[in-house]
Amino acid sequence: MTVALEIAVTSPAGAATARDGGADRVELCVGLELGGLTPSQALVEAVHETGIPAHALIRSRPGGFVFDAAEIDLMERELRAVLRSGAAGVVVGALRPDHSLDVDVLRRFVATAKEVRDTAEVTLHRAIDHAADPVAAVALLADIGFTRVLTSGGKPTAVAGATTIARMVDAAGPVQVMAGAGVTPADVPALLATGAAAVHLSAKRAAAGSAHDGVPMGGSDDGSAHFVTDADVVRAARAAVDAA
Repeated sequence: MTVALEIAVTSPAGAATARDGGADRVELCVGLELGGLTPSQALVEAVHETGIPAHALIRSRPGGFVFDAAEIDLMERELRAVLRSGAAGVVVGALRPDHSLDVDVLRRFVATAKEVRDTAEVTLHRAIDHAADPVAAVALLADIGFTRVLTSGGKPTAVAGATTIARMVDAAGPVQVMAGAGVTPADVPALLATGAAAVHLSAKRAAAGSAHDGVPMGGSDDGSAHFVTDADVVRAARAAVDAA
């Protein structure tokens, strides 16, 4: 089995770094420090021009994954916009209040993606790690129409959840299981031992000189630096995947 390497990026420069380091695709978002939010149309267009397949995260706000009707409508609009702007796929998720998958909403997202482009790939994001039973949840995804799922096995990091990830691989059928969350190149062999079809990491480092002091720009702004994609980490991850 050929294992894919996916890098989470937030900029065209990050996408180019991932491409040059040997990544197979990128997940594109903004606000990594918030868990990732939907990128703008212009950002999707600019990343598309780098030539690496980009899968755009569709998440209209931070916080949990139980969405109201207005939020679902907005994310459906965002989904259409990013696919029309060149995204190769979308990354979506939604839960019910009882922490089961919101199958009705997920079917709607998948159907909308396929209406825009029948070749669009659809990934379920780490909402599955907040599901009451991630293994039972992953068994539903093929029928809904998902291409893959990103998971840490319900744990804070993919390495901690490796045992559950292996069970999810067994339950997923044709849906690709991608291991991600807190992944470093050194973790790759353990994650590939689960049978995962791909590994996902942000490969990020703080941008030099980007921290600021003084007047906060929001309630959660502590003056920290923003992150950029680290070419050395991408190359190390590619080498680890190829060596496994």
